[in-house]
Parts: sequence; structure tokens; C-alpha cells
Amino acid sequence: MITAHDLELRAGARILLEPTTLRVQAGDRIGLVGRNGAGKTTSLRVLAGETLPHGGRLEVTSPVGYLPQDPRDGDLAVLARDRVLSARGLDTLVTDIAKAQVALAERPDDDALLRRYGSLEERFTALGGYAAESEAARICANLGLPDRVLAQPLSTLSGGQRRRVELARILFADSGAEPTTLLLDEPTNHLDADSITWLRDFLKQHTGGLILISHDVELLDAVVNKVWYLDANRSAVDAYNVDWKTYLKQREADEKRRVRERANAERKIETLTRQADKMRAKATKARAAHQMDRRAAALSAGLAEVRQHDKVARLRFPAPAACGKTPLTAEGLSKSYGSLEVFAGVDLAIDRGARVVVLGLNGAGKTTLLRLLSGLEPPDTGAVVPGHGLRLGYYAQEHETLDHDRTILENMRTSASSVGRADLNDTELRKILGAFLFSGDDVDKPAGVLSGGEKTRLALAMLVTGAANVLLLDEPTNNLDPVSREQVLDALHTFAGAIVLVTHDEGAVEALAPEKVIMLPDGVEDQWSAELTDLITLA
Repeated sequence: MITAHDLELRAGARILLEPTTLRVQAGDRIGLVGRNGAGKTTSLRVLAGETLPHGGRLEVTSPVGYLPQDPRDGDLAVLARDRVLSARGLDTLVTDIAKAQVALAERPDDDALLRRYGSLEERFTALGGYAAESEAARICANLGLPDRVLAQPLSTLSGGQRRRVELARILFADSGAEPTTLLLDEPTNHLDADSITWLRDFLKQHTGGLILISHDVELLDAVVNKVWYLDANRSAVDAYNVDWKTYLKQREADEKRRVRERANAERKIETLTRQADKMRAKATKARAAHQMDRRAAALSAGLAEVRQHDKVARLRFPAPAACGKTPLTAEGLSKSYGSLEVFAGVDLAIDRGARVVVLGLNGAGKTTLLRLLSGLEPPDTGAVVPGHGLRLGYYAQEHETLDHDRTILENMRTSASSVGRADLNDTELRKILGAFLFSGDDVDKPAGVLSGGEKTRLALAMLVTGAANVLLLDEPTNNLDPVSREQVLDALHTFAGAIVLVTHDEGAVEALAPEKVIMLPDGVEDQWSAELTDLITLA
């Protein structure tokens, strides 16, 4: 279905993948795994035809359905339902049939109009007709997109809702006559627990090709029958033609072997260096000593590269700036998009050092509330009132705080300038970026070419430039590998300022140890209770 011949991938001067041949056949359900920045998203974009590889060529013999991590740009005036139906060309037909019906009601004796209506009905029936329309609605409902959302223009939907619309469109296309190769990059982001369960079952029954990037271990365990591991140390893909659990056992064995090889290399370096030091004093053995030094240096260089790839971001939020007892208050907030009311009458008070989690079903307005509190969007009614000494830090799940056309370092400069941190020169900013695994020429890459995990790391690094005393965090653990996720959770736990958190990640709530909960769309503020934990993955 897809064959990549001598595929070579690069990110600037860095080699992500040396020339290799990859094949996706019908029935292959491949888990594409590796550390953040290893090239998973880049690989998927190339296989989807969204970008060109550095070298090699692709053969594609089936339709491809590609779900990127970030919502696609496009005509946001289109209704969500029409976007889904467009996967099979039904959107324009449904609109044309509705217009013809209205016209026939006015001119029932118009023969030309009757013939046009009949022709439209025939084409509609040939494409699956009302059964296909019903199937699209079923897929949407299972992904948390009710009829009221489908009737809205895409411009009125949140980024998470638009992404679910795109996923529904891809799965609806896959349900057609011709098998599709699905390329899905973190498809469970923004899905509640019921939708994830449904998606898991759908993908298990998929008969075409599938490449899946996900940090959802249960999804990988249930779905994949092959694993491609992108090894950043070797710029290579290790292919495992096994299920997920067997892969994990093989990877564990491989990792133990790597640890042994590293220990052996370190012992060799120590032995060579010690012997060279002994021989260096004798002129007759100077040449041999020099050769030993070169051999030790070569082994050390190889280990240094391995250690660099094994590093993880050591995230620590700085001490928050001094502020009053209640640095952030909101009174009577309401927000509507067109005739759709998201929420109304929301009051809240965020005290110094408070821990608050926002819960609500998908579409209840959690992201919208954080956007209002951050000042990125105005409320329809009510006001956000800053208290004494307020310094806000906002992490947007769709990375809206990043300028994709500017480099990593330029984004950091803008962030530092916006919070009045003139003391953070490029050297200081590079130090911060280094802690988030952006070093050397990496800082000159445009933010738009980063993977989802790398964008997450950059957005979090930008938060560190300011001494925020209130952090608004919208799904901060999305797209992170397990090691980086643990770093973020530890930072949440140790931060001394106030945090308002939106998440589907139970581990993030556990790390936060919230004191209060805000339930949307009602806007009720209450004390946190462990009984609410079950709502996190549903919200």
C-alpha cells in the first residue's frame, strides 16, 4: 500500500533516518515509536506526502488518511458535518439536494428541476446515500461530536473539536469501498475514555494499512501487530514483526545489551587511558600511547552521542513572583459562538499557590475558559480581574503561543520580552533551551517544523522565561514520551505558584494534588474530592 525506497530523513543538518526501505501492506497495524524528536512525526508527514524526504522515493497504491497532531488549516466557514461528508464527496450533494427540494416545493411542475433532482438522488444513492450519512453521524457521535456540534461552522469549534472532526472524516473515508492506509499521529488526544475505547475497537478491525504514533500504551497493546522503533542513536528503524507486549520484552533485552556494551566501552576507555599514561613517558612508546589516546577518544565520542540522545528535559519552573492573596479573579464570565452558548455566569477566585483542576465533558468550554483567563479571547459578559502582582503563564494545547514562522530562539526572545525579562540574553536563553534538549544549531530551526513533543517542550521552555505566579495549563502532557511526561508531572508537583489545569491525564491531576475543581458548563467551584477522579478521562 505504501513503499518507501531508500528513505532518508533530516532535520536541518541532523540525520533522523539513514537510507532505508519501509513497506506498509494490507493488514499491517504498525506502532511507530521512539523518543520525542527522533523523527516520528517527520516520518509520518513524508509517508503522507505532506513533505518531501531528503532522499529516496515513495510508491503509494492506496488512498491515504493522514491525521496530523495539529488541526489542519482550511475553510473554517464549512459546517463540521459537511467536512466529514466531504471524505466521500457527499457534502455538496447533500447541500444540492436540499436546495433542489426547496425549489421543487415552489415549482413542482418544473421538468428540468425534476430531472436535476432525480440525477442528484441517483448520484447520492451510488455513494451510499442516507446509509452513508447515518454512518458518518455514528462515527462522529462515537468521537464525542453530537449533532449540535456538527451543525456548527468549524470556526466556532475548539482545536480539539476540529481535530476530532478531521479524525471522523478520515475514518468515514476508510469505511468506503477501497481500503485506506491510515497514518494517525496521537489520535487519542482530546478524546474521552468512551471514544478511546470505540477507536481502539475500530482500528483493531481495520483491514487496510495503519501506522500509529501514540503514547497511549493500552491503545498500542490492543491494536498494533508490528512495531517500528526509530533509534535516534543510530538514525535507523528497528522493525519488530511482533505485537506490542512481545516488542517490549525484546526492547528490554536490547536495552540491557546496550547497557552492557556501554559499560564495556567505558572500561575499555579507562584501560586505554591508563595504559597510554604509563607509556607516554617513554619516547620509544610514544607512538603506541598516541594510538591508544585516539582509540579512547573515538570510544568516548560514541558514548557522548549516546548520552546526548538519552538526556531528558529537566523542567523546573522558577520561583513565582510575589503577589497578593488572590492574584486572579473572574466575575460573571460567559461565552457563546453564534447561537451556541458555551457557558454562562462563571465566577472564580484563584488564590496564591492554589491548585485548581477544570472538569467538563468535551465541548463544555474548558479550553475557552483558559483563553478568557489568559486574555487571548474576550468574554461576552463579565470580566477577568488581575490582582496585585499578577504574572500569568499560559500553555495552549494547540501551541498557539508559538510563532511557527520564527525560530526556536526567536520565540524565546519574544517570550522573555513579553514578561519584561531584559536580563535574559541569548546566552541565558540558550541555557534554558539546553535544559529542554534544544542545543547548537537546533535553536535556529523554525518552530513550525518541530514535532508535537518538541513544540510542547518549547512552549514549556517559554513559560520558564517568566516568573509567573499563576500558570494556566491546557493538556500539558499531550505528545510527550513517558520520560518527559514524568518531568512535567514532577514540575507541577513542586511549583510554588498557583496552577489552573485542564487535562485528561489522571497522573497530571495526581501530581497537581488539587484543592478545588471548577465544573463546566455550570461554572460551579467546589472542593476537590477523590470521587471526581473517574471523571478526568471522561471530561
